[in-house]
Amino acid sequence: MSARYSGIGMTSQRTRARMVERLRGQGITDEVVLAAMGTVPRHIFVDEALASRAYDDVSLPIGFGQTISNPYIVARMAELLRAGGALGRVLEIGTGCGYQAAVLACVAREVYSLERIAPLISKARVRLRELRVANARVKHADGNLGLPEVAPFDGIIFAAAATHIPQELLQQLAVGGRMVLPMGSGEQRLTVVERGPQGYTESTLEPVRFVPLLLGVA
Repeated sequence: MSARYSGIGMTSQRTRARMVERLRGQGITDEVVLAAMGTVPRHIFVDEALASRAYDDVSLPIGFGQTISNPYIVARMAELLRAGGALGRVLEIGTGCGYQAAVLACVAREVYSLERIAPLISKARVRLRELRVANARVKHADGNLGLPEVAPFDGIIFAAAATHIPQELLQQLAVGGRMVLPMGSGEQRLTVVERGPQGYTESTLEPVRFVPLLLGVA
């Protein structure tokens, strides 16, 4: 493994361990999620010029008007998706740089990730392959449509803010499954949708800031 992947100085395992302790202090309690956050080298998913800031609690630009979410939000959404239980098949809407897909691959059996911006897909695939992430598949597609040929999903997670939940994705959520997404056009809030035998329930949580969910592919 090259120095870029193993990390030195501000990108070392010790730096990740400090990030995990900070996440604990911020209220993340799921040990499976914390272990995933400590395992995945976030610095390889950003430009080398930004690598020294990779473990700060900030979002960083990844090009094409997109960002990599700050570590707390990635951990918080994964914790909400797991809800203390095992995850089988998960769908991610918005691959971006591939970091969240790599974290999800540590906590779920299978991860399918959709990204509308083709150049981001190419980079994400390279990084996931170099990290030998074998249980995550990335596809160039409109996330609003989901992936009906692979559904149902135990969990669906959005890396972009929706003004409404696409009906196709509600139908692709398994009974007993959870969807975690930012909702809203002005003020956005983290939202959890659960599908029970009788229908869907929705919970609104803390304010967040994400790029908007867009239609189509680019």
